[in-house]
Amino acid sequence: RKALQPASKAKRFCKAHAKVLKMVVQGLLGVAYLCYFIAACWLNFQRALALVIMTAVVVFFACWSFFKKHCGAKVLLLLSPVWKCFQKSWPWLKWLVWVALLGGLITWLALDTSRNPEQLISLAGFCFLVLFLFACSKHHGAVSWRAVFWGLGLEFLFGLFVLRTSPGVQAFQWLGDQIQYFLSYTTAGSSFVFGNTLIEEVFAFQTLPIVVFFSCVMSILYYLGVMQWLIVKISWLLQISMGTTPTETLSVAGNIFVGQTEAPLLIRPYLADMTRSEIHAVMTGGFSTIAGSVMGAYISFGIDAASLIAASVMAAPCALAMSKLVYPEVEESKFKGKASIRLSSGEEQNILEAASNGAAASVGLVANIAANLIAFLAVLEFINAALRWLGEMVDIEGLSFQVICSYVLMPVAFLMGADWADSPLVAELLGIKIFLNEFVAYQQLATYKKNRLSGLEEWDGSRKQWISERAESITTFALCGFANLSSIGIMLGGLASMVPQRKGDLASVVLRALLTGICVSMLNACLAGLLYVPTELGDCVTFLSTANFSSTSYTTYMCCKQLFASSVLENGTLSFTGPWAGVGDSVLCLTQCCGHYNHTSCIG
Repeated sequence: RKALQPASKAKRFCKAHAKVLKMVVQGLLGVAYLCYFIAACWLNFQRALALVIMTAVVVFFACWSFFKKHCGAKVLLLLSPVWKCFQKSWPWLKWLVWVALLGGLITWLALDTSRNPEQLISLAGFCFLVLFLFACSKHHGAVSWRAVFWGLGLEFLFGLFVLRTSPGVQAFQWLGDQIQYFLSYTTAGSSFVFGNTLIEEVFAFQTLPIVVFFSCVMSILYYLGVMQWLIVKISWLLQISMGTTPTETLSVAGNIFVGQTEAPLLIRPYLADMTRSEIHAVMTGGFSTIAGSVMGAYISFGIDAASLIAASVMAAPCALAMSKLVYPEVEESKFKGKASIRLSSGEEQNILEAASNGAAASVGLVANIAANLIAFLAVLEFINAALRWLGEMVDIEGLSFQVICSYVLMPVAFLMGADWADSPLVAELLGIKIFLNEFVAYQQLATYKKNRLSGLEEWDGSRKQWISERAESITTFALCGFANLSSIGIMLGGLASMVPQRKGDLASVVLRALLTGICVSMLNACLAGLLYVPTELGDCVTFLSTANFSSTSYTTYMCCKQLFASSVLENGTLSFTGPWAGVGDSVLCLTQCCGHYNHTSCIG
């Protein structure tokens, strides 16, 4: 007992002064981080720029939380007269705001599309899809236009920031690069387990371990509360602007980061009391986005990371808006007017258990992906063999599922903004995504992208080998979603296990939700086509004059194409026009280009 007395005294002292000790420890950690931060900025500010931005974001939200907790009520009381005056003026002021916004949007579109008229096709496709979904609405007269316009507005503003502004482009490019670096750490684990040969040559050992790693990290972030904090902030923005209920908004916001069956777990206690419209919104959110874990796999294919991240975030407000357009609220929601709801969290006791559970939970997902790929690719090959056999009976050569999709969905691909020449391939990828799954479609898109970047000729006879950068961007957005026929079973199975008493309601809205989810991805694609800025080719004369023609690239192909267009062969005499006129190395560059590409200017 005497030996244990010092320990018990220390324990009592710590309990009695827990608050002070906590403040001291936090203060010491804060001082230590401040010293580290100053040292990092002093040594190399450019290198520490990312650290500065992250620190600024954390400090801002910490100060905001402190201010809200201690001064929020006083500020609200002080501003209450202004708020009352605003509420009185809002009935006429809102029309003034809407007219100003509409006028500004029309002016901007007129000026912007005058430089690139092909953007008008994407705008027409966007309007057509919205009108189509309105025609499919369950209750036309009950549509909440506030939710629809705010959702589309937020989607447009976010797309404008990401695709058009320099800070947005740079920020998301940086974020995409960091995610690629982060995912490369998977190699350390997978190479130890499978060996370097397998992870370099076999798809399953190269891509699927990324899903395990990402799932593990997401589980850790959930345990630490980071994901819940992010989801709550995003859902708060959507909720106050669109006027949707907290339950459906939280689920849709969660879908940005997790899958179609994981996001509803955030609101599991409330699912039994949700209206059909709210359930439809939950399903639409699941169909319109992809999980962070499979996003990592798509990035490993070579799909642009920044576009995938932007597509997932843009899909959230658009999914909520289109859900309220297709299935408006006609019931009285039990959650209307609630400021917030309690988020469910995991039951892990420590961070190691969270990491272990995340990795273990991904095993089923990895097995599901592998099994689906084997099954769907085999079924696709069988369907193509059957179609070829049927086609040969009536002298139709090369009939396949992809060919049928390329004709049926070609108008849709064109309306999204793809060039007419690219539309068959984009339509083919859309058909694979809708009728099979997006994993197979992204694999094929990655092949087209690889062909383009490696400098292959655009056409190999009558077969197109790649699609343009604009069509690639549009297709990346169009494929970003779980909306395919096989996902119906996954969605129904996942939600029915949480609320078995509502199987009938779930089955009655799932097809509408699937259609809405497909259209949400297409709306994102239309917006990507509308906001796409063509990449400048640069000085081809300098590039080809200094290029090493031992290998080719996309720039090599485009510059050679420009050189071919500038060459004129008349009566056996070769001359050059445009930027190549008078350039001494023109003939040498043409000879080098002819070594890789075929053209009428290439003479023996």
